[in-house]
Amino acid sequence: MNQTPKDAERLVQEALTQLGWKADPKRIAARVWRLNLGLPREDEFTVVCTWLGRCHLIHKLDQKQTPAKSRETFQVPDLFAVFCYENRSVPVLVEVKSSKANTLSFRPDYFQRLQNYAALVRLPILIAWKHLGLWILFDASHLQKAQQNFNITFQNAIRENLLGVLAGDFSYSLSDGASLHLRFKKEELVAETPHGNGTEQQWKTTCDDVSFTDGAGQVHRDFNIQIQSLFLSWPLGQEETHTPTHITMSYVARGDQGLFAHMALVRLLDWQIPSGNSINWRTLLGQSPVLHGVDDFGAAIRSALEQKVVHHVIHQVPVTMPAFLSTS
Repeated sequence: MNQTPKDAERLVQEALTQLGWKADPKRIAARVWRLNLGLPREDEFTVVCTWLGRCHLIHKLDQKQTPAKSRETFQVPDLFAVFCYENRSVPVLVEVKSSKANTLSFRPDYFQRLQNYAALVRLPILIAWKHLGLWILFDASHLQKAQQNFNITFQNAIRENLLGVLAGDFSYSLSDGASLHLRFKKEELVAETPHGNGTEQQWKTTCDDVSFTDGAGQVHRDFNIQIQSLFLSWPLGQEETHTPTHITMSYVARGDQGLFAHMALVRLLDWQIPSGNSINWRTLLGQSPVLHGVDDFGAAIRSALEQKVVHHVIHQVPVTMPAFLSTS
């Protein structure tokens, strides 16, 4: 994705501010390039919240705080966000982290400065944690003092996950047997060579039929693009059948797996970018819709549930509902 960023002028200005007007042009170009990459952790979480549909507003907080002495007392979090919960707006602060370790840890002084800032502006502070490709959003009060640091395990964090009730995340499963079928007509035998106990054939083909099968075994050819996209989000098994005239490639959902909606976003985006490229989350921040052809993923899931393509949908609530979500 080598498109020129829409705010290229701002990136150049920021690079010059950081390096000075007399800086070497190569250093300026390198800094602009790094700025355009953005902060993938924060950018990805921002795009996820935007796409899930219940986030009214989310933006980064400028952490170049002054006076310098204030840094001894306050730590500005990464993001400010406003979510829709039970038809009311809920403003929160979000500190974004990612780690491969099973325990997320905060130094006491750093954690205290975050809490001081949250108390100053009278807003709850939440932690967004990406672990093993999964985003979790939880109230910072669940961090517990260990020997020195404030920690939380992955297991405890996911039990208190707020990404569903605030941002609209959910998990879903494709029906066992739901499948995509591509039928190819054999036009010309190009080559035939011995292979094991049989022969290996190479055919020139044309695709003359595309169909889908729901979980009840019914064949469909009229699924809309949003339901079709669900098959691209799923780890499908592959089956192949042959007749004298055709080869049919079938991609089939098997087993009782589950997938969070925000993880489906990553898989669907991978289908839209050129092979070998990685997702540039910063370029997606101002893009609407984030996914071409999938404007409302929740609506697509509900429609697929009616069509028996999706087997079930799970909406998670935290074990402990935080006080700031109470209506009393």
